[in-house]
Amino acid sequence: MSELVARTGRHQQRYEAGCRLVAGCIPFKYRNRNCEEGDGDGDGDGRSEKIVEVLMINSTSGPGLLFPKGGWENDETVEEAALREALEEAGVRGHLKEFLGYYEFKSKTLQDEFSPEGLCKAAMFALLVKEELESWPEQSTRQRSWLTVPEAIECCRHPWMREALEKGFLKLYADHMISTSKEANHIDSPVHCQGIFD
Repeated sequence: MSELVARTGRHQQRYEAGCRLVAGCIPFKYRNRNCEEGDGDGDGDGRSEKIVEVLMINSTSGPGLLFPKGGWENDETVEEAALREALEEAGVRGHLKEFLGYYEFKSKTLQDEFSPEGLCKAAMFALLVKEELESWPEQSTRQRSWLTVPEAIECCRHPWMREALEKGFLKLYADHMISTSKEANHIDSPVHCQGIFD
């Protein structure tokens, strides 16, 4: 059981012009990939390259995977909120590297008196993961999985999160993506996003 406790409730929630303000991140790490692993054509030359993997968590309300995110509260900066959400939901700590942008979305579950339409505005960051905790506040309801970016795009539950990944994160980290056309356009072993944690 985790000694850390997740924040709950919305009494300190920030709002702006009828939108609930949210902070989140795309946790990532570099993995060394031997070119011998390559694309199976047998011409690996023994070199290695760094590729990027992103961490996603299951949704507690349906199929598909998510990046950690949650309400930005009055007693913290947006950066502190993003780091807190990564710790609470995914059990990771690290360094915020870049601001990826603001992404707007509508949520049926986040409707309240201050945002009756359920409008949300999420500030998203790239988080370089330095530590994965064995226990964390939401581990009883969240499972985490490291995915390549093509796998993450396929499994991403929300269009706005996919946009943050494709238009924000990929612009910054495209140099470390798997670059062969076979791997960039085809996932050899299909990812079944709904059953990824079975």
